Amino acid sequence: MNIDDINIRDPFILTDNVKKIYYMYRTSDSIMADGKVRGGVEVFTSRDLKKWNGPQTVMRIPADNGLTGTVWAPEVHKYHGKYYLFATINSDIKWKKRKEGWGDYTWRGTQIFHADRPEGPFKPFDCFVTTPMDWMALDGTLWVENGTPYMVFCHEWVQTEDGTMEAVELKSDLSAMAGEPQTLFYGSAPDWSTGIEPSPGSPKGYITDGCYLYRTKTGKLLMIWSSFSNGDYAIGIAESITGSVKGPWRQQEKPLFVKNGGHGMIFKTFDGGLRLILHQPNSPLGAERAKIFELEDTGNTLQLKNKQ
Repeated sequence: MNIDDINIRDPFILTDNVKKIYYMYRTSDSIMADGKVRGGVEVFTSRDLKKWNGPQTVMRIPADNGLTGTVWAPEVHKYHGKYYLFATINSDIKWKKRKEGWGDYTWRGTQIFHADRPEGPFKPFDCFVTTPMDWMALDGTLWVENGTPYMVFCHEWVQTEDGTMEAVELKSDLSAMAGEPQTLFYGSAPDWSTGIEPSPGSPKGYITDGCYLYRTKTGKLLMIWSSFSNGDYAIGIAESITGSVKGPWRQQEKPLFVKNGGHGMIFKTFDGGLRLILHQPNSPLGAERAKIFELEDTGNTLQLKNKQ
């Protein structure tokens, strides 16, 4: 398949420099015999980032899992010789609204699965999400600093009004949290983040989505993340003042991408080239495609080499 023919939201690419294979992961939900949706994840493989083989199922949520609904934003990271799938899992149980005009609360969290190969099959550590059980949490990503693994994730704006970016230390085998989450910053922090009105006249909410961390060639720690800017889904850049995931974090003034696309991640090609992949457009649903852009690491920030 050509990459332009693949419907994908929140794309994630894992580069295997030994086998010379790119793995691109996406969600794959199935309707079960009882009529309920069971979430899952598929992978496509490529050697040139243009033509892709697949998809192949790498994870289907077990029936006895705590949450079994739709999956969002799958990521696969290699860590200590094994592969770990971070997936946001949703419940179909609606329980209240924070404000009139906003969506209902539903149970939502990032759960970590493990496998010996990037093709899976990925299995859960237990039946529960890794993020706090009473949080609407999503978009967990892995960051390892001085040998310590952390999950950076988003606390959903539907629950908090002003969404937050959080970090929590993980156990050495990534099986669970090893501490309490720490708030890094709020969705309203940068000037470019203008918020959204979920329905006409309703109060604004500030989204935090799609976090991914990257250390520049000069040692600066950056985080790309998504929110809304003047009605369009966009990607901004935050910078850790101390160079640590614990921050404090400040927002760079100029967004990286503003053309109704987002939830990006950064990967390297076989020859070491730096790339950004995101989905565009953000709406309507079903129209999303993976878009890949060349990135330049200036040392202080990241810049697109090709036009949006």
